[in-house]
Amino acid sequence: MEPVARLQGVTKKIGSKTLVSDLTLDIPPGQIFGFLGPNGAGKTTTIRMMVGLISISRGDILICGRSIKNHFEEAIANIGAIVENPEMYKFLTGYQNLRQYARMVPGVTKQRIDEVVELVGLGQRIHDKVKTYSLGMRQRLGVAQALLHRPKLLILDEPTNGLDPQGIRELRDYLRRLCQEEGTTVFVSSHLLSEMELMCDSVAIIQNGRLVDVKQLKGVGNTVMPLGETLFEVDNAEAALALIGRGVFKSGGLVLEAEREEIAELNAKLVAGGIKVYNIRTLARTLEDQFLEVTGGEGIG
Repeated sequence: MEPVARLQGVTKKIGSKTLVSDLTLDIPPGQIFGFLGPNGAGKTTTIRMMVGLISISRGDILICGRSIKNHFEEAIANIGAIVENPEMYKFLTGYQNLRQYARMVPGVTKQRIDEVVELVGLGQRIHDKVKTYSLGMRQRLGVAQALLHRPKLLILDEPTNGLDPQGIRELRDYLRRLCQEEGTTVFVSSHLLSEMELMCDSVAIIQNGRLVDVKQLKGVGNTVMPLGETLFEVDNAEAALALIGRGVFKSGGLVLEAEREEIAELNAKLVAGGIKVYNIRTLARTLEDQFLEVTGGEGIG
């Protein structure tokens, strides 16, 4: 399927300093796509270029096939975004804030306002003034505002900042519902790796303004993908290695990298070869393990 967003050799320079360098990345539709990197890696700079807050020095960004540089209004119409903290009129109610925003966007009806209020779970408090809202509720109201015009791509820059564990879990659930019920693609940056691992279908990792790796975390049906190597506990590891043709001896058996479907095929091959298989398990590496591996142990930003 055609990517919702395409970053094509995107570069941002300020003076002699390069903040983002030749970043090429496709964001597939219908996913929660994570964006990770150490301090100063270029995450927020990239997001600001995606929403037109700063210019692109070289390259281009396509949103639903429309260029941010050359067809800005057509491209930005497909984006809803919260960059840093959502700003609201605190002396107005949540509903009044949404109505105020809706006046600036053609085609947003009262029914649509009610739909997004229900989607983000603010039905009980939407007529209270925003100054009485918790940080988590203001985040949800910001998401509701960003969704009013039915964007194809929702961009969230550090949306979990300041949220307690309950608020983070609620946000994660709302974003998943958003993908499933509205078909919206979510592009989210965060420094909470454990939450990104639970929330995202895929993640891109950048370092020093360059793309380091893209990892798929979930497969078909939202199943969690194995993040590590697979251990086959067998009665004869040497014979298993000779039969399979790859792997290493470790943890009391044969260890190798294998896709989900391949694991079943390898098991059948071992059994057919007369090798007893006592156990198969994943020697899982967390997203944090992989992040530290590809970035050389630099901190999160």
